[in-house]
Amino acid sequence: MYREALIAENARFAALVGEVDHATPIPTCPGWDVVKLLRHLGRGHRWAATMVENRATEALDPREVPGGKPPADLDGTVAWLRESAAAVPAAVDAVGPDAPVWTFTGPKPAEWWIRRRLHEETVHRADLQLAVGREIDLAPELAVDGLSEWLDLLVERGGVGASMSADLHLHATDTDDGVGEWTIRPDGGGLVWEPGHGKAAAAVRGPAALLFLALVRRVPLERLEVFGDRTVVDDFLAATPF
Repeated sequence: MYREALIAENARFAALVGEVDHATPIPTCPGWDVVKLLRHLGRGHRWAATMVENRATEALDPREVPGGKPPADLDGTVAWLRESAAAVPAAVDAVGPDAPVWTFTGPKPAEWWIRRRLHEETVHRADLQLAVGREIDLAPELAVDGLSEWLDLLVERGGVGASMSADLHLHATDTDDGVGEWTIRPDGGGLVWEPGHGKAAAAVRGPAALLFLALVRRVPLERLEVFGDRTVVDDFLAATPF
């Protein structure tokens, strides 16, 4: 699922890059324009692929990524973006999905990077769509997985639940029953989460894509329904920048 989704999401991003003015600012990434966004995303894919290929035990300096800069021409840039995403699963295949590789949260199997780069792609494609006034068309099932992956990263990062005052429940309204619900709880300075319905001091409800993008600061909370103690939601967002 993840590798096919990464390639498909990247193809949509690359196609949009081919249509828009590259001087367009990206409001959700302050100080960036389309050029900076596409360079960040494409080089990030190549950065991850290079670490996988080398079975890295520490982070690679992004400035040392082979092929880390796109060509000057538009067609070359679009091709570079597509090749950048494809490099990640190709690198995993070359070393084997279980080969240990450096990640932000300690060594992980190489295939971990495919899912991570997928959701880097989904968020930044939304950044571009928002910047140019296009409708966000992230599929609910991808948004659900992206939100779960983000919560997993927060759990492993540690310390981010210290400012949470109470439990928080999230509920996607456009998924099948039993899918698209999360309950997040403070836990000894960190946080834990579990899927499914649960009682909480606050709840946020809305389409899966908007839930995911609100958690990573791409859309305002006002586009969703908030129940209970709003400060619980605000505290969680303040403690968990993307």
